[in-house]
Amino acid sequence: MSTATITLPAAHSNTLTRNLRIFLTEARYEFTRLLRTSGFSLSVIGFPVVFYLFFGLIMPRGEHIGSVTVSKYMLAGYAVFGMVGAALFGIGGGVASELSTGWLELKSASPMPPLAYLLAKCCTAMAFGVIIVSLLSVLGITIAHVSITFPEFARMIALTLVGTVPFACMGMVIALLVPFNAAPGTINMIYLPMSFCGGLWIPIMMLPHILQKFALLLPTYHLSQLMLGAFGYASAGSTSSHWLGLLGFTLIMLGIASIAFRRLEQNS
Repeated sequence: MSTATITLPAAHSNTLTRNLRIFLTEARYEFTRLLRTSGFSLSVIGFPVVFYLFFGLIMPRGEHIGSVTVSKYMLAGYAVFGMVGAALFGIGGGVASELSTGWLELKSASPMPPLAYLLAKCCTAMAFGVIIVSLLSVLGITIAHVSITFPEFARMIALTLVGTVPFACMGMVIALLVPFNAAPGTINMIYLPMSFCGGLWIPIMMLPHILQKFALLLPTYHLSQLMLGAFGYASAGSTSSHWLGLLGFTLIMLGIASIAFRRLEQNS
């Protein structure tokens, strides 16, 4: 009497390999598509670079804010400004566009796992964030004579990868709730005030007192304080409070996105 052979582990391994291959392919095509879309790539990368050139480098370079120079302080702010823009426009604008054209429905009907689609979008936003942070760092070193050690740069990149996630979730919420033709304007209405009030454009202590208090509620403020911490700057509040602020914001955005997605499925 022969014994049946169980092949579940091999099948599970093959499924994981297949899903990973699908994710890598989707991420590569998504990044290539956005990079070749000059309206997106030039604006998302160029916007923070131009802002840093005009505002971050014209401030007094020899002066210090705490333990860091003004130029280095502003580098942290505009690095966060750039990665947030890449996440909001890359995911918020991108998913809204694909929803309006029916492309997302076509992908949902395909064998591609839904998680691969979302992860590819998020990783593409991370990649653009890394490009922006790297360009700003080069500008800071070459033009503003900012001193950045390799461990500091590595911490900046790590924070870029992690810090993109909360705003990727926010971009998903915008895409699910706002029509495509209104998505860019809505993103700007949220992105620009949130950046200014979060202390990304000018040092937080230069803002009116009421805005300094309001900044405590903003994820941009918490991420910028963590980025400053990568330079050894003693930020206001503890590191754990800033991480908890970002975690709470991420969970709220995920909850809203989940509700909005279920309603979208019910109406389709």
